[in-house]
Amino acid sequence: MTLRLSFNHPGTDLTHLRVITGAQGVAHAMRQIDPDVFPVYPITPQTPIIQTLSQFVADGLCHTHVLDVESEHSAMSAAVGAALAGARTMTATASQGLALMVEVIYLACSMRAPIVMAVGNRALSGPINIHGDHSDAMLARDSGAIQIFAENAEEAYDLTIIATKLAENKQILLPVMVGLDGFTITHSAEAVELLPDSIVKDFVGPYLYPLPFLGEKPGTYGPFSMPDSYFELKYQQIQAVESALTVFEQAADEFSQLSGRHYQAVEAYRLEDAEVALVMMGSHSGTAKEVVDGMRNQGERVGLVELRLYRPFPRRALEMALVRVPKVVVLDKASSPGTLPPLFLDVAASITNSQRLVSVIYGLGGRDVSMTGLQSVFEGMLKDQLPQRTPCYLFGQTLSHK
Repeated sequence: MTLRLSFNHPGTDLTHLRVITGAQGVAHAMRQIDPDVFPVYPITPQTPIIQTLSQFVADGLCHTHVLDVESEHSAMSAAVGAALAGARTMTATASQGLALMVEVIYLACSMRAPIVMAVGNRALSGPINIHGDHSDAMLARDSGAIQIFAENAEEAYDLTIIATKLAENKQILLPVMVGLDGFTITHSAEAVELLPDSIVKDFVGPYLYPLPFLGEKPGTYGPFSMPDSYFELKYQQIQAVESALTVFEQAADEFSQLSGRHYQAVEAYRLEDAEVALVMMGSHSGTAKEVVDGMRNQGERVGLVELRLYRPFPRRALEMALVRVPKVVVLDKASSPGTLPPLFLDVAASITNSQRLVSVIYGLGGRDVSMTGLQSVFEGMLKDQLPQRTPCYLFGQTLSHK
C-alpha cells in the first residue's frame, strides 16, 4: 500500500494525524458522522469497527444506538427499517456475513434505503478462510448497491465520509458499500489524517430522507409488484445507480476542498506513453504504484489504472484512460468458476479500441502478492510472454480486440 497525505494543503491540521488501522479509521468516520442507528453482528475481520465505535459510544463521544442483533440478515433488516423511518443508518460486515445480508441488500436497494456499509473484504467459504479477497463484494455486485474500494487506511476513513454524502443524495438513495481489504487494511496501522469533527458534520449535513414512514405523509414501503410495475421500478434503480457516477465525483470534489485529498472513480497512474497497464482495485493498487515507479525509473513504459468506484462501473472514464495503451492486464482478486473473472469482463465490455487484454486472478484467500510478482506481470507483457501458472497467480484467457 502507499499512503498519500497532503501536508501542504492549507486545511491540513497535523494535530489530527493518527497512527490507526483501517478499521479504526472507519470507526472514527462513523463517530464524526454520528449515525442514529448501527445494527451489526460481529465477524472477522470487520469486528474492530464494531468494537471501536462501541467504545466511542460508551465514552460519550457519539450518540449512536448500537443494535446488537442475532445475525447479519437481521442487521441489514434492522438497517432498512431504521433508514426508511428517518434515521441515519450504518452497518458493517464481511465475507459470510455479507453473503447472509445479500437477500436484504436487494430489498434495501429496491426500497431506496441509503445505508452506508463498511465491508472488511474477506474470502467466502469454503474452504473456510478469514483472509482478504474480493469474492464477498462480487456476490453483491448486481444488487443495485454502490461499491467503492479503498487503497489504504486513509482512504477507508475518507471514503466512508464521502459514501454518506453519496448514499443520501436524493438522486441516489441506495446502500453504499465501502470495501477495505481484510487484515491488509482493516488491521494494518498507518498514518491517517482525521478531519476536525465539525468539518465532517457540516460536510454530511443532517439526514433528510424524503418520505420517512414515520412522517406525516402516508406512503407504501416494500409493496408486492406485478409485471405491470416491476420493470419500471427496476429501471428507476438502474437510473439511480448510473447517477452515482456524477454524484460521486461531485462529493469527492467537495471533500477535496476540505482535505486536499482528491478521489476519482478511475485514477490513471503514470499512463503517459505506457505500453502496458494494470487495472485493479483495493490495497494492492498501492503496491502496484511502487512497482510502476521503480520500472519507470528504469525506463520501462508501464502504468496503472486504479478503480475506486466499481458499481456503477465507470465505463467511459476507463475507456478514456486506456485509449492509448496497447496491452492491458486486469487483475481480479476473485474468481467466477465457469467464466471469466468479474472485473475482467467489465473492463473487456468497456474497451472498444484495438488492445490486447489479459486476465489475471491473484490474491485469493489472502495470498500475498509481492512487488516482484507484480513486476513479473509487467515484464511478461512487455515481452509478450506471460509467466507460467503458479500458486500465486492463475493466468486466465487472453482477449484481443481486433
